[in-house]
Amino acid sequence: MKKQMHPDYHPVVFQDANTGKCFLTRSTVTSDRTMDWADGNTYPLLVVDVTSDSHPFWTGAQRVMDTAGRVEKFERRYGKRTVI
Repeated sequence: MKKQMHPDYHPVVFQDANTGKCFLTRSTVTSDRTMDWADGNTYPLLVVDVTSDSHPFWTGAQRVMDTAGRVEKFERRYGKRTVI
């Protein structure tokens, strides 16, 4: 590989802003904030809005949309379509 071509890929701690859960992974992002991890090392800390710990798809708290209400609203606004 060519030198100075690829970004620095290093360990980073990501923290879920909703649940507070942290996980250590590797990334190219940087941060001024740091966190001491269980292994005794200090890593850059990035706080993110959504992770698999708080995302509705992964937690099973998915919302069910009322599609019938949306269709009825559309038909009220634009009328029912008639087939010719």
